[in-house]
Amino acid sequence: MSDDPLLAVENLEKYYPIREGLLRRTTGQVKAVDGISFEVGEGETVGLVGESGCGKSTAAEAILRLDEPTGGTVRFDGEPVADHDSEARERFRRRTGVVFQDPNTAFDPRMTVAESVAEPLEIHGIDDASRRRNIVAELLEGVGLGAGALDRYPDSFSGGQKQRIALARALVLNPDLLVADEPVSALDVSVQADILQLLGELSAELGLSVLFISHDLGVVREVCDRVVVMYLGEVVENAPVEELFENPQHPYTKALLGSIPDPDPTAASERADLTGDVPDPADPPSGCSFHPRCPAVVSTEGYEFEEGVFRSVLDLRLAVEQGSVDPEAFDGKPAVRDAYDVPATLTDDEAEAELDAALEELLDGHAASAADRLAETFTTVCERENPEPTADDDGRVAACHLHATR
Repeated sequence: MSDDPLLAVENLEKYYPIREGLLRRTTGQVKAVDGISFEVGEGETVGLVGESGCGKSTAAEAILRLDEPTGGTVRFDGEPVADHDSEARERFRRRTGVVFQDPNTAFDPRMTVAESVAEPLEIHGIDDASRRRNIVAELLEGVGLGAGALDRYPDSFSGGQKQRIALARALVLNPDLLVADEPVSALDVSVQADILQLLGELSAELGLSVLFISHDLGVVREVCDRVVVMYLGEVVENAPVEELFENPQHPYTKALLGSIPDPDPTAASERADLTGDVPDPADPPSGCSFHPRCPAVVSTEGYEFEEGVFRSVLDLRLAVEQGSVDPEAFDGKPAVRDAYDVPATLTDDEAEAELDAALEELLDGHAASAADRLAETFTTVCERENPEPTADDDGRVAACHLHATR
């Protein structure tokens, strides 16, 4: 096995213009993928994970050139994909296979299974129909369906069987890289395990490299060697799968892991709860894009807060800035504190004095003054600076101010 990665993604970007008005003028851009980097080695399965809308599927489309990237470099077997001529582009397509999320929409209902699976062979110049049929029959045996499926139509199969057929089609050209985009999320839980086991067996048998895209870290742990975590178009952590599960470095990764159900209801939970909603990618937050929701946001320098308290104070500050705190709805300062889980008294005397003064201004009807005071007092490096990804001695990467200071 070569030490060089089969797939190397460097600062990949995919932006979409925001157009408004009758003349459809460009007024901004959505940074769906914003400078991500990672590698997939030969025979390695890498998970690309994150919440819906984080940009992972868009990244896959840009990597495969199904959608033209805005910037960055994708190297396949050492060669920049953007530099491919028509012949090299055809070789690249032969060496990559794709399995999409929903097998129910993956097939032309007018084509038999044999015709659907053999279609890539015909496109790439294998004209002998008998040879194509033999290849397809062998593949169907390999995915557990058998040659009896050849002349049936996709609609006669269950969802799990259709995904097996989709996997056969993705492998029909004997690719080196398989991109599996949420391949089991549309299937029943009872069927998911079978497909994941099949994928693992085939990747080991064929020496496949796999980019496995999923929102489900529980599934990723079953099949992946390494995990790349995305949030709002950026990579926030990249680590070997067991290291990531045993010792996550980014607060977002910890929150994702905390969302995995524990079969033991008595087990102690270290779940880091998320606050707020996923920001609009057309108007992302300043600094670290996760800071408005981060349970471990770095507190104001010079002040001391108990664990979790600065998050509550920052939530209150943001609510006042957004005008979502109605002073008339609260009967005094303790009620405001209670609504935002802020302690009755902060342990830091100076911070307590500033917070108390801001609440006084707020309840006296001076919301703008209160917002200014809170913004000047309770700041965080997380909203000022976007952390650069940093690697530790073991090569795991995290983009977090907490990780950078360790």
